[in-house]
Amino acid sequence: MFSLIQLESFVAVAEELHFGAAAERLNMTQPPLSRQIQLLERELQAKLFIRTSRNVALTAAGEVLLPNARRILDMSRKTSLEVSRVSTGESGTVVVGYTSVAGQSVLPEFLARAAQKLPELTMVLREAVSVDQLDALSKGTIDIGLLRPVVHRSGITTCLIRKDRLVVALPEGHHLVTGKGVLIKELVGLPLMMYSTSEARYFYDLVLRLFDSVSAKPTISQVASQIPALMALVGVGLGVSLVPASAMNFAPNNVVFEELIGPDGLADLNHSDIFLAWDESSSNPAVKRLKDVFLDSLVSVEGAVISHNEDQRPSQ
Repeated sequence: MFSLIQLESFVAVAEELHFGAAAERLNMTQPPLSRQIQLLERELQAKLFIRTSRNVALTAAGEVLLPNARRILDMSRKTSLEVSRVSTGESGTVVVGYTSVAGQSVLPEFLARAAQKLPELTMVLREAVSVDQLDALSKGTIDIGLLRPVVHRSGITTCLIRKDRLVVALPEGHHLVTGKGVLIKELVGLPLMMYSTSEARYFYDLVLRLFDSVSAKPTISQVASQIPALMALVGVGLGVSLVPASAMNFAPNNVVFEELIGPDGLADLNHSDIFLAWDESSSNPAVKRLKDVFLDSLVSVEGAVISHNEDQRPSQ
């Protein structure tokens, strides 16, 4: 079978129509160049050049071989480049999980950075609540997750990328809409659009902790797993809800927001930050490249920290 160096030698002579110029182009001397052409002709059992003392010309067989040789060499170079890009993480495929709110707040920036720095990379996007994302990271069915705060899970590394807090979502015209904020105790007795215990456990527990801080319990009216659904219920006047502040950017027009205020210590309870999560042992080189590109481009996040977590588990 002919080799790539034989094809490169043939193409150089065919394009230069001069053995000396072709040898110079390939940074070799004429004797080894002539030897490669001879080996190729022997392999193909065809004469490729007509050589005289004055010029070199392609035979009919050489004319047929030239475009095919160029195509083979081009494919070889492209394949080599593609393999190199995959091995260095510049190309390939990464599966990215994200929550519904992260899809509106963090994901667009994430995709923009990736398109700018890693244009050859393909990303597959999957929306899922945080608990499902963490399970998928452990199983290797997603590569990177954009999720809510996690507790410990072996092998998963996390980094805080967006600080967030809960705010009160109210239907337009509600008596608590004053622009001065709302106390937790003012929500006691009001119909509350609440989070699902199975799919949004993190938010469910957070809301209960906020009510516990004033020794009260919420009056749960409707339950949903996704924040957009809760805001839609608020928008039609079925009650109020506590949602992340980042969700305000894509709320229905008939939903308004008030800050959650008091009592002392509320700020320590009221946080629902977004994390980037990945499996440090992933064998996909593109995962590290994509993660590094995004983290390197982040504007400084107050309190941001990368941690290698053990036995972690999220609640949403």
